Amino acid sequence: MYQLLKPLLFQMAPERAHHITVSGLAATLAVPGISHAFRSVYDFEDKALERTVFGLPFPNPVGLAAGFDKDGKYYKDMASLGFGFLELGTVTPLPQPGNPRPRLFRLPQDRALINRMGFNNEGVEALVQRLLKQGRPGKTVLGGNIGKNKATPNEDAVSDYVKCFERLFPLVDYFVVNVSSPNTPNLRALQDKEPLTALLATLQDLNVKLSRPSVSMIGAPLGVPGELWAEKPILLKIAPDLTEGQLDDILGIVQDTGIAGIIATNTTIARKPLITDSDEVAAIGNGGLSGAPVRARSTEVIRYLYENSGKTLDIIGVGGIDDPVSAQEKLAAGARLIQVYSGLVYAGPGLVRDIKESLLQKS
Repeated sequence: MYQLLKPLLFQMAPERAHHITVSGLAATLAVPGISHAFRSVYDFEDKALERTVFGLPFPNPVGLAAGFDKDGKYYKDMASLGFGFLELGTVTPLPQPGNPRPRLFRLPQDRALINRMGFNNEGVEALVQRLLKQGRPGKTVLGGNIGKNKATPNEDAVSDYVKCFERLFPLVDYFVVNVSSPNTPNLRALQDKEPLTALLATLQDLNVKLSRPSVSMIGAPLGVPGELWAEKPILLKIAPDLTEGQLDDILGIVQDTGIAGIIATNTTIARKPLITDSDEVAAIGNGGLSGAPVRARSTEVIRYLYENSGKTLDIIGVGGIDDPVSAQEKLAAGARLIQVYSGLVYAGPGLVRDIKESLLQKS
């Protein structure tokens, strides 16, 4: 069905097409009888797909990357596509509109997107209230991707991450610290060793302070009493544009702070190699490039971190996954889990099912 609608959707502005697609999914699943038929096509699980990573039980290793559902409006609908985990956000303490439109662009020849969304979201309190109202998406793992407001100077950034962490702590299963988006001015400076170590160490201390002896949150109601709160795995999402020296620093920071793992990678500011005409790309302007062109570099980063950690680092691989081959490539490089986003735009919702089926055939 998606492939039939895709030409029409691609005639629309990308951001509008996104909202129509997810709203259409929600409307479809609300029709009595349709939800069961839909899930029978897309949402299947198998014991062979299960894995435990960061101490959390994942029904399968295929997740939805942050940015797709920033405000938690569609996470229960997206779970029906068969994702093993869903990452909400990036969310900031205060609501913010993001950058002016247009801010999302397709490069169909490259199966890629360029975005400069700028952490547009309704703020952490709106996400908290929505999670409390809607509840958990079954056994699907929930992640919270947190960032800072554009108006917050870097020297005060820690307080923004702390606010988001505290509010979401009883409601998500893991956290992702986003300091690698290219669309918030000076944000990537927080990837430098000193400020990043301070930020992660602060969150780890807060993690211990907020936690209680516990069983897993997965499958429990949202907003459970404090005695059921456990320490939450904290992950760091990094850019694909880091040098080997900077990646070595990241490995040192992981060891020093004791965070659970890395998400590799975010979008890139690079513009090569691209098939799309260079003048057309230049006219789009600034933004992070995602999709097939970042596939090779993100895999290189995963492999470097995995090999140089002594094959012990837990990594979520993301970047250019748009078919089973690219998914297995990330896993072979050392990723324990994978995420998709841009690949859904080009391959459609059947991508998750196709990847899971290929993993079963290989197992």
